[in-house]
Amino acid sequence: MGEFFASGRVADLILLMLALEGVALGTYHRWTGRGIALRRLLPFLLAGAAFALSLRAALTGAGWPLVALPLMGAFGAHLWDIAARWRR
Repeated sequence: MGEFFASGRVADLILLMLALEGVALGTYHRWTGRGIALRRLLPFLLAGAAFALSLRAALTGAGWPLVALPLMGAFGAHLWDIAARWRR
């Protein structure tokens, strides 16, 4: 289990789960008209993906710029999400 985390594969699993979540929720909305539209979920999913990329970089010993860049992306996606929710 330690190797699973140390190799960064846990972050790959998180990214896969985020992608599956986006596909499932987007498909559900398209078929039923209920739920949350994918365009409204996008900032949330992007923030999660950026955090997972940052986690992967940190676990695999990447330098601080490769840890910080995805975190800045997550912050931008978070601001986008807040701005979109604020207007509603």
